[in-house]
Amino acid sequence: MEFEKDILCIGAGYVGGPTMAVIADRCPHYRVTVVDIDEDRIRAWNSDRLPIYEPGLDEVVARARGRNLFFSTALEDGIRNSDIIFVSVNTPTKTFGQGAGRAADLQYWEKTARQILRNAESHKIIVEKSTLPVRTAAAMERILNAAPDGPRFDVVSNPEFLAEGTAVRDLESPDRVLVGSRETPEGVQARKAVVEIYANWVSRERILESNIWSSELSKLTANAFLAQRISSINSISALCEKTNAVIDEVAYAIGTDSRIGSKFLKASVGFGGSCFKKDILNLVYICENYGLEEVARYWESVVRINEWQEKRFVRNILSNLFDTVAGKRVALFGFAFKANTGDTRESPAIYVARGLLEERARLVITDPKALGNARAVLADVDGNVSFEEDPYKAAEGAHAIAVLTEWDLYRGLDYERIYRSMVSPAFIFDGRNILDHQKLYEIGFNVFAIGKAPLKHFK
Repeated sequence: MEFEKDILCIGAGYVGGPTMAVIADRCPHYRVTVVDIDEDRIRAWNSDRLPIYEPGLDEVVARARGRNLFFSTALEDGIRNSDIIFVSVNTPTKTFGQGAGRAADLQYWEKTARQILRNAESHKIIVEKSTLPVRTAAAMERILNAAPDGPRFDVVSNPEFLAEGTAVRDLESPDRVLVGSRETPEGVQARKAVVEIYANWVSRERILESNIWSSELSKLTANAFLAQRISSINSISALCEKTNAVIDEVAYAIGTDSRIGSKFLKASVGFGGSCFKKDILNLVYICENYGLEEVARYWESVVRINEWQEKRFVRNILSNLFDTVAGKRVALFGFAFKANTGDTRESPAIYVARGLLEERARLVITDPKALGNARAVLADVDGNVSFEEDPYKAAEGAHAIAVLTEWDLYRGLDYERIYRSMVSPAFIFDGRNILDHQKLYEIGFNVFAIGKAPLKHFK
């Protein structure tokens, strides 16, 4: 079959895989190939058990795979045969050298750029899908167009705005698609080619065009603003606990103000995921490099409040379990950073687990989708930690339960049964405010929620 375009994506992770699957599903006239050096990951994409969990993704992949969607490790062939190359490789925070702990580590992006340069035989449009610092495109263009008599490359920025757990829905019906390029005739032409892909199913008014620097900065700024709202409401949750105000009522009251809105005002144990912390710290580093110290400190405080909230949650467990959890069984309900994903990157559960293990608690972790990742994350731990798929078994003999992921599963459990299986007095620490706290109290639990006065059976 002849295809109108050959699209390649380098990187088969949480962004590249779902994005290309939806493009292939909605554009059967394009050939879409996803390549990755990880053979196990590619094998999983070609199997009935995909390497990531995302609602609706299995169905999308099943419709397109083998028709016009292909997963492969043949990077060189993919580069040679493609017209448009999306680059969706990892850009973690640097752990070494200048900017360690803040700057983005661009080594994988640069290696990919050099692989493209070595293998390309004709003009390519290179699409930044990874989250990158502002003005990275300029560095990439210098690498790609270094050979004066080689093929020409145009770099376009197309940041992702996906939320794990709703990624397929976000791709199929996005709030907006942002495509940025240089404002040169060649740059605009490349930008239009990427716009044309999304226009197959996204209305034109939702496809935004900008210069490439605005596009790169918009991704960092969007995540910073979302995280800032979470840290803001979490800071107020601590005040609510001191004053007997109720954080859910406060959040609802301010959220009805059309100038504020209700989204991302849910108080919790803290935010996690691969983007928020990484992108904010990258923004901090960029601001510092431009001498904007006050701006850097402002955004840095968003991360600091999040870390403080996680530590505060652990302190709350410790102080209410009579200042010691040594030898006590504590069940963690949820380990993914949010519901409807198995992703545990930067999950608050990691920091809660490690904090409790430092106090020599006996942990049992349960999660419907993230136990494999939880085992990997805590592989270095020498403490007493076990993993259990069944939340009822996890709670047996426990002194306390900490709800750390807002899975619907946990709302519907038989807590009378759970209470009878636990050590008395039994405690629940609801880090996501998803349970019926009054009902739990009436069953017999001592209940501690975020931003609410505790419900205790003792003074």
